[in-house]
Amino acid sequence: MPTSSSSTAPEPPHNVVPMPAAEPNDQRAARDFSAHENFINRELSWLEFNRRVLEEAQDATQPLLERIKFLGIVSSNLDEFFEIRVAGIKQQIASETSDVGPDGMSPTETFNAIQRVVHETVATQYSLWKEELAPLLKQNNIRIRKIADLNAKRAGWARRYFQQEVFPMLTPLAVDASHPFPQLANKSHNLLVRARVKEGGAPMHAIVQVPRAVSRLILMPRGEKGDETWNYLYLASLIKHHIADLFPGLLIDGAHAFRVTRNSDLYVDDEEADNLLRSIEQELRRSSRGNAVRLEVEADCPNDFSDLLLDFFQLGQADLYKLDGPLSMTHLAPLVANDAFAKLKDRVFQPVRDPALPPHADIFEAMRKQDILLHHPYESYDPVVELVESAAGDPQVLALKITLYRTSGDSSIVEALINAAGAGKQVTALVELRARFDEAANIQWARRLEEAGAHVVYGVVGLKTHCKALLIVRRDTDRLRQYVHLGTGNYHPRTARIYTDFSLFTTAPELTEEVAIVFNTLTGLAGYPGLKKLLVAPFDLHARLIKMIEEECDLALAGKAARIIAKLNSLVDQEVIERLYAASCAGVKIDLIVRGICALRPKIPGLSENIRVISIVGRFLEHSRIYYFSNDGAARLYLASADWMPRNFYRRVEIAFPIEAPALREEIINEVLPRFLTDHGKARELQADGTYVRLKAKEGEEPAQAQLQFREHSRRQAKKLAEKQRAGKMRLSPIKNLPKERA
Repeated sequence: MPTSSSSTAPEPPHNVVPMPAAEPNDQRAARDFSAHENFINRELSWLEFNRRVLEEAQDATQPLLERIKFLGIVSSNLDEFFEIRVAGIKQQIASETSDVGPDGMSPTETFNAIQRVVHETVATQYSLWKEELAPLLKQNNIRIRKIADLNAKRAGWARRYFQQEVFPMLTPLAVDASHPFPQLANKSHNLLVRARVKEGGAPMHAIVQVPRAVSRLILMPRGEKGDETWNYLYLASLIKHHIADLFPGLLIDGAHAFRVTRNSDLYVDDEEADNLLRSIEQELRRSSRGNAVRLEVEADCPNDFSDLLLDFFQLGQADLYKLDGPLSMTHLAPLVANDAFAKLKDRVFQPVRDPALPPHADIFEAMRKQDILLHHPYESYDPVVELVESAAGDPQVLALKITLYRTSGDSSIVEALINAAGAGKQVTALVELRARFDEAANIQWARRLEEAGAHVVYGVVGLKTHCKALLIVRRDTDRLRQYVHLGTGNYHPRTARIYTDFSLFTTAPELTEEVAIVFNTLTGLAGYPGLKKLLVAPFDLHARLIKMIEEECDLALAGKAARIIAKLNSLVDQEVIERLYAASCAGVKIDLIVRGICALRPKIPGLSENIRVISIVGRFLEHSRIYYFSNDGAARLYLASADWMPRNFYRRVEIAFPIEAPALREEIINEVLPRFLTDHGKARELQADGTYVRLKAKEGEEPAQAQLQFREHSRRQAKKLAEKQRAGKMRLSPIKNLPKERA
């Protein structure tokens, strides 16, 4: 999308928010915006999001393995939800914390509501698997077999596989007076075995851990020639079937698989920690043994077995989930990954190169000519990687500074930074060691960067560095120049193929100089000086955002057109919500595109009748953040790393950056945002009661899906570029052929 043209976090404000002065008949005067009934519980809102993910698995118009992929995402989401959110609520209950959120629910009330919703969701998930998806796999010659149903030849293969590939890794652990219950790792898959020395003898118990080094779903060899069936076995079922091999001479009463989820939230006091990296390593080891928060067992697990486990893990019946299928739907991942099943998946999508950045182009020259905006994954992420690699190998480049929150295990970007440091360039990396579930990978990268000679900074005390910024200092022929990349997503080439995000490449001095100031603030001792272009958390992002909402409110009260559009992952911050309510009452038209948690209640007369909230869940994870304020014709447009949550405003370093090049602004305001707002395929609209209703096209109209439109636009770009390349023409102007609707 090209165009030619160290402080600590401030305390969040008090919940009581002064409202703008009201006109005599202004409805705001009589409305208490902070009333509990005006807010949706954030945990229940998240569960509604996961229900929308489950709806994608229920959608019969989707390819079969895409439905199974979404089934796995539901399980993966719930794992993290229990590890972090439910674990935190349990801690609040145990400490008898009486704090309530804006919605007024106590920790106990929230926990009870969570359990009701999750049990219902899981029941729906497993019913879908058993009654619809597994039979559809069978119709497509893909079977997950029971060992008892195998013929003699296949049973013999299973026996040999167990003896040769699995048995050597198994270690039965007795549980008795001299052998305490073993400390089982978070989300590990285990078998509880009961055995006796003789018939009628005293029962004995043991634990057998299912090895993580073996796939949870084992592909069996293909059958005779002409047999098109793909046969799989669950690893746990294979071990159960041959469990007697581990206990020779004993009578086996039963063996049942279970899975325990533990509190995985790290606690590190970085003000007290002498060495943050070492402290996080120690905390990672501890977290795999955190308090249990959920127990999952097979549906046929007898009550006395599950009661024994609940007692050991100090859990109640509400924490128990009996599952008629795999203990985690993530175990079905080998089906989704099998390239032989391409006909059961979405059509492969290849991102297009932006015309301003053709392969082998001089990326620095392209950036000097114009600002460039990429929309991932529709446009390739390769130029971001190439920018860092080019800088690492360019003798004119003197320094690189970057923030790293998450990146891939084989990160080409970090390898380029290591090469740059090795070449003598000044490399500074702000590595966030506390990026949840990526802590171990980030520790590894931090160490390698330090060994290469890079200066590694672990961020600001009390804050997570969540912004996405890259600064390159280069001595050009005319002068020393700064090249900047700012993004809404992580420096993670793999997730850039499945997350929707934006990347801005710029050499505009007013922006690059401010990015340099942000880096100096984070790595040095100086306080934040205040900036004109960038909005930076925890310093001024929240206050300036509130000010822009208020200015739209003032415009509406003055009888002028006022509009706010925000695309976010989550909306939770109480003051922002209350200001949006005030703006709605003043007549501001507000559209919110919130993928996940939304604590705001729309469509309430006298409060939020001018607010519309939609959520889009589709093939790609909607991850980009866009802030738009109409501002009486002088629109303000920002892309950002920050959601509208207290943690983003006060506990993280975030950047919202303006888009000022006219063609790029037009692209986002008049094409990108309207595509989201008119989605009638993957969009659901939030109702005042916290539920969502799927939007449908009007009778006779084709369903409009934003992601599909962006993909088709990208394919047309690629086709035209290929045609021009064949004709020897390398330059391609932007295509503006999507139907337009003014935002």
